[in-house]
Amino acid sequence: MSTTSDIPATAVVVPAHPTKPSTPAIEQEKEAPAKKSESAVKSFISGGVGGACAVLVGHPLDLVKVRMQTGGASSNSVFGMLSTTMRKEGIRGLYRGVSAPLTAVSPMFAVSFWSYDMGQRMVKAYGQNGMNEEEKAAPYTLSMGEICVAGAFSAIPTTAIMAPSERIKCLLQVQANEVEKGGKARYSGMLDCAKNLLKEGGLASLYKGTGATLLRDIPGTVAYFGTYELTKRELMKIQGIDPNNGQLSLTAVLFAGGFAGMACWGIGIPADVLKSRLQTAPEGKYSGIYDVYKALIKEEGYAGLFRGMRPALIRAFPANAACFLGVEVAKKMLGFMD
Repeated sequence: MSTTSDIPATAVVVPAHPTKPSTPAIEQEKEAPAKKSESAVKSFISGGVGGACAVLVGHPLDLVKVRMQTGGASSNSVFGMLSTTMRKEGIRGLYRGVSAPLTAVSPMFAVSFWSYDMGQRMVKAYGQNGMNEEEKAAPYTLSMGEICVAGAFSAIPTTAIMAPSERIKCLLQVQANEVEKGGKARYSGMLDCAKNLLKEGGLASLYKGTGATLLRDIPGTVAYFGTYELTKRELMKIQGIDPNNGQLSLTAVLFAGGFAGMACWGIGIPADVLKSRLQTAPEGKYSGIYDVYKALIKEEGYAGLFRGMRPALIRAFPANAACFLGVEVAKKMLGFMD
């Protein structure tokens, strides 16, 4: 898709403080929902495509991040680690553990953006409480506070898919470190890893680190959606675009998405370090996330909380740009489903 393609601004900017326009304007606004309604199946598939694009673009750097966080880094340089992994393990090594996140991205991204939409609807309904029908028919733009609340809500249902996927991914990536040092592989792949975890500790083992995942993703999604919407609104002001009826270039959308991804990881990396340590530690080593925190601070100081920051931020921009590109391409291809 050409980067000069346009998408409807109404798909990403929700109208805020109601006004009382003339009757014709109100009638036009009443027609708007029909124009921007989309098939739920189309949104699900598009989100899955976007998520897959994000994983394929960003996984090599995610591998470096996890190895840095869990002590398996062969170099302090991000690109040095990428080069070493490529030389020793080839392309396959760069995508070690990719099957788990790739398998989970379709439902995960679908649930995430569906939950964000539900969160927006809830805060909008709360904000419109007490209004008459004419006021409700007028445009309503969510405040940044309301957007952040909707973003925080989206992290809760998404964690049901995210937590086990992250557990398996991290274990497979750390296992690669051990094999490289002459150790024996414990798991043959994603399914074998899941089966062993269920056999050893049931669902509790598979969902180990769920609390840490929420601790990372709730503030992370607040930063993500908040930055995303704010950046888009500012870009529309700069370009002189009407937020209700204008068109925003795909280049601007990709920039907003990439910048939002960096904001998300900038906020979430300390919790992500704790999550990775907890999920890859032998059973019984830590009693919980606070125990991981105490041990980390004692051994490495507060700097240890920011291990993997460089690859996470380097990965965030292109991965999120690829995600939104995939979503927009899929939506155009599936336009017949509306």
